[in-house]
Amino acid sequence: MMDCYTWHYESPLGRMTMTGEGNALTGLWFDGQEHFPAVLPPERWMPVFEETVRWLDLYFGGDIPDFTPVMDLKGTAFRKTVWEILLTIPYGQTTTYGKIAERIAGKTGSGRMSAQAVGGAVGHNSISLIIPCHRVVGSDGSLTGYAGGKDKKARLLQLEQTVKKRRRKTMSEREKDYREKEWSDEIPDEEDSLPEPYEETYRDGSAKNECWADQ
Repeated sequence: MMDCYTWHYESPLGRMTMTGEGNALTGLWFDGQEHFPAVLPPERWMPVFEETVRWLDLYFGGDIPDFTPVMDLKGTAFRKTVWEILLTIPYGQTTTYGKIAERIAGKTGSGRMSAQAVGGAVGHNSISLIIPCHRVVGSDGSLTGYAGGKDKKARLLQLEQTVKKRRRKTMSEREKDYREKEWSDEIPDEEDSLPEPYEETYRDGSAKNECWADQ
C-alpha cells in the first residue's frame, strides 16, 4: 500500500486541506466543508502537493492553469463518471445538474437519469476547484448544492468571470493595437516617402496635368 499524507493551503477563501497517495492527489477540501474527512493521514510534503499548490496559486492569482495535477479519484463508478464530466466544464462557464444527467443518460443509453443523483455525486466531489463542481448550478441559475458553501461558490464564479472579462479586454486591446500598427505602417510619415510626381504633357510639350506615379 502506498503512503498517504496531508498538506494545507491558505487560500483567499480560507484554509484548504489536500491529501495525496503515491504520486497522485486524492483530496482537496475547504476546511470544515460538508463531507470533510473525519480522519486524515499524517502531514508530510509530497511532490504532488507542489503541483497542487502551484495550480492553486495560479487560480487564485487570476490566471487560468494550463495543467492538472495527477489525480486518483476515489469513489463509485457513477460518481467518477460525474466528476469526469465536471472536468470538461470550461473555465468561467456553468452547467446544470439536469444537463449533466441528460449527458449521462445519453452516454449510457439509459434514457433517463435523475438530476438529484447527479447532485449527490457533485456534492461528494473530493477534489474541489480542480474538479470544478462549483460550476454546476440549479436549472434556474441558483447557487445550490456546493459543499463548500454558497458564499464560496459565488466568489469562485465571480473570480472566474472577472478573469474572463479582463482577458477579453486585454485581447481586444491587443487586437486594436495590432490594427492601428497595420494602418500606421501603410500611411507614410514623411513627405519624401511619397511617390515622385510626373508631368503628363501634350504633343506640343505643354503640361497636361500632374499625376502620382504608380508604385
